[in-house]
Parts: sequence; structure tokens; C-alpha cells
Amino acid sequence: MNESLIEVGKHVLQSSLGLQARESFLVVSDEDKRHLAEPLYEAGKALGAEAVLMVMKDRYRPGEEPPSAVAAAMITSNVVVCITKQSLTHTQARKNAAAAGARLATMPGITEDMFLHGAISADYAEVKRLTDQVTKLLTGAREVRIEKDGYTLTFPVEGRKGVPSTGLYLNPGESGNLPSGEAYIAPLEGTAEGQILIDGSIAGIGKLSEPLLLTIEQGRIVKAEGEAGPQLLGMLGDKDGRLLCEFGVGTNDKARITGVILEDEKVYGTIHVAFGSNNTFGGTITAGVHIDGLVKEPTVYLDGKLLMEKGKLAL
Repeated sequence: MNESLIEVGKHVLQSSLGLQARESFLVVSDEDKRHLAEPLYEAGKALGAEAVLMVMKDRYRPGEEPPSAVAAAMITSNVVVCITKQSLTHTQARKNAAAAGARLATMPGITEDMFLHGAISADYAEVKRLTDQVTKLLTGAREVRIEKDGYTLTFPVEGRKGVPSTGLYLNPGESGNLPSGEAYIAPLEGTAEGQILIDGSIAGIGKLSEPLLLTIEQGRIVKAEGEAGPQLLGMLGDKDGRLLCEFGVGTNDKARITGVILEDEKVYGTIHVAFGSNNTFGGTITAGVHIDGLVKEPTVYLDGKLLMEKGKLAL
């Protein structure tokens, strides 16, 4: 057992989730990430928690629900950490556990390197300050415009609330990614128009060797031009998985583009858009899939006012 992973795990559980002795602590994992889940389970035991490790079969795609036994255990635990290959962040199981009062962190696709270095080492008090600031701006906005290399994508967000993922989940019902650092919002479904150049990475695909140009009409991808296009469309399917469901802004200055979207979408100076389900954070789409794409150094406007210019936040 890697003692360094256990020590980092203890720090994360205490600082980000406030795990206390005798609290019920559940680690949800799969076969692919079991080697990282086991040290976190040991860390929980070392802190005196009632620790449980549940290992399920690998899910097929991000946003797919876990087995019912896992979902039930999540609801009855004080603290839950999901270390899995595919993301459980935008699942009903995660939403229900948070509604029941669990403090919950999801770590989809995390690697040993990410566990020990990069975004996880950030000053999360500062990450929270910046994330909350951007979240407030998203909540107050009516329309978002993204510009990159001559392409423009616009969509309304009026009436939707921004969501902070701060890396600090210390109160009942708080949840988000670890490592973390993003503010995001659900665009109004079926309204996005334009084109966006994805040039960083895509969940389930990794770093891109060439940019991917997406054309979006009435909120739906109608064309994906680039090497990764067919693979992305295959993962999304031909129904509601192709609907724009999320816009997010990275707020972690320690995060790196690694090819794993968990860390990539937290990188300061980037934004990301996602397609598929958003019913777990204020939207109406239930697609059984949620896939993010990263844009490096974009220019972004909220209601015509500059939010980010070529990757630099204008706050």
C-alpha cells in the first residue's frame, strides 16, 4: 500500500470533507480505480471513521447511474467519495445522496499523479473565493457569448443558477469534484447557436491532437469536424446526448491539462462546455451521458460585458 497516497487521503478527507471519527464514510469505486480507492479507504479508517469500500463493475460512459445497492449506500453515509473511471457527478445517485445530507466528492478518472500533484495542492480558500465570485456573475447573467479563433457560440442562461465547485464540502448536502475549482451553469435547453472550437481535451477521449469544431443549432450538435468528431458523437448517441447542457469556467491556478477532464476543466484560463444530462444541476435533460470539452484561452462575455479575455478573467 502506497503510504503517500494514504497520507494525502487523510489530508483531503479532513480539509475538504471534514471527516470526523465515528462518521459513516463510503468510498465508491470500480475495478479500474480500485488501486486508488483502497488507500483512501485506509485513510478513512486511520481517522477513526466507519469506513466502507464498495467496488462496482466499470460503468460504460460518464453520467451512467451506479447499481442500486451503491446508490442506497450513498444516501445513508455522512461522507461519500466516488473514485471511478467514469463520472458519477451528474447522476441521480449523487444528487439523492447530497439531498439526504451527505458531504460528497467525485473524482472521476483520477490518476496517482493527480492524487499527489497539481490541482489537488491548490489553496482551496483562494479557489473558493474566485469560484464564488464567478458563480455569482453566472447567476446574474442573461446570455453567454464565447469567442475563439473567429468562431462564436451564444446561449441564454437567464433564470438559471450558477453552481460552485470549490473543493470544500464541509456542510451537509455539499458536493462537487476533487480536485476542484470551477463555476458552471445549465444553459437554456435548445437555444444555443453558433460554433465552438474545442482545443484542449474531451472527457473519455483525452488531450486532442487537433482542434474539434462543433456546429450547434437549436442547442444541438449538428456537425463535429475534426479527428475526434466521430468518437464524440458515438459516445453522445443520436438523441438528447447531443444537447448543450453546461457551461463552466476553470478557477484553479494549480490545475494542469493532463487529458483527464477531472483536472482539465479546473484549469484557470479555460472554459468548458458539456453535452448530455443536466437535470442534476438545474437543467431539464436526462440523457444518461454527460461529456465535457475544454477550450483554452477563450474570450467570454456575459450580457456583452467581458468576463474573460483570451484566458484571463476580467474581474
